[in-house]
Amino acid sequence: METVFLVAFGASLMLVLGYLKNRYFDFFGQTPSDYTDAGGEAFDLRTHLNGPIVCEGVIYGPTGRVTSRFVGDFDAEWSGNKGVMKERFVYDSGDEVLREWNLTLGNDGRIRATASDVVGEGEGMQSGPTVQLKYKYKLPEGQGGHVLDTTDWMYLAPNGTIVNRSQFRKYGIKVAELVATMRRKEAA
Repeated sequence: METVFLVAFGASLMLVLGYLKNRYFDFFGQTPSDYTDAGGEAFDLRTHLNGPIVCEGVIYGPTGRVTSRFVGDFDAEWSGNKGVMKERFVYDSGDEVLREWNLTLGNDGRIRATASDVVGEGEGMQSGPTVQLKYKYKLPEGQGGHVLDTTDWMYLAPNGTIVNRSQFRKYGIKVAELVATMRRKEAA
């Protein structure tokens, strides 16, 4: 009986510690309010995600190894608090993906976002030098068509470059992570 109790106690303790790690010390432990007074230039989508942008990044699979590399060309235009960002990604496999985001920025920094491969509406927040966006991303049918819970964090670097870190989860388990940079495209 004592052994069963110890096993149950140990399992419960591990679950609680895992929850605490994820909630307070991991990627999901951060909140927009953590960055409200971070100093430096504030991230404004209308300024920093505007015009032609180049993006470069990698995608890590569930084992932590790079599974894909990509480059992207974006073009974003804003009219007041409404914006459209067209994205064209080219992957190391040669695959090309096109996406068009429709973005609405509230006066309080809240963000609403839709795209054809997003289920429903994404929600986010600008806060200090960061932007957080959460949405449900539907993989293409050729990749299983799964719907993944996605959290994007974008961090504004002092030189204007944006560093993006995204995690994709299914049933709470991380299945992929993306790290990318975005910066204004230099005039040719």
